[in-house]
Amino acid sequence: MFYSLHGILRLARPGVAVVDCGGVGYLCAVSDTTLRALPAPGNEVLLYTHLAVREDAMDLYGFAQQEELDLFRLLIGISGVGPKAAMAILGELPPERLAVCIAAGDAKTITRAPGVGAKIAQRVVLELKDKVGGFAAGGVLEEVEAAGAANASGNAADAVEALVSFGYSRSEASLAVGRLDSALPADQLIKQALKTLGKF
Repeated sequence: MFYSLHGILRLARPGVAVVDCGGVGYLCAVSDTTLRALPAPGNEVLLYTHLAVREDAMDLYGFAQQEELDLFRLLIGISGVGPKAAMAILGELPPERLAVCIAAGDAKTITRAPGVGAKIAQRVVLELKDKVGGFAAGGVLEEVEAAGAANASGNAADAVEALVSFGYSRSEASLAVGRLDSALPADQLIKQALKTLGKF
């Protein structure tokens, strides 16, 4: 029904923003990621929107980036993930970071979002693993592909597991290893990845 709102930002506070479009103020639920991207009230703003219609309410969700809206729609399409959980995930992880976490199978990082447990995080990774590349572009797409590749092959997967045991998140480890030649032995991959991660 609404694709976007373009107008003057009247209010921005945790969880909500009001956009004045032609004298009508539209209240949108926003993630912390979008909130950080908003200008100061009184300035022009564009929010991509999603209207959720229920029996007892119509809720409008606003996003600073099209990619964030796309991920929101993917997330709420997962059984057990409602708009509140989707907004919590997107507030904790910007779209590009979430895409890398999903590609890397890093459910643990997704659980940092308030109210999102391991079961939901694992479901997000499982159901969206093959879909995140569809909206990622440029450098983000390369990172998503690298993270996915690192978890798919033998030596690279072993190196990722070793780095995770050293305390790195699965997405950090997958990105570092995914940028290397997967034909290298696991110990060489680990050494080179540690250099990339800033440890020797």
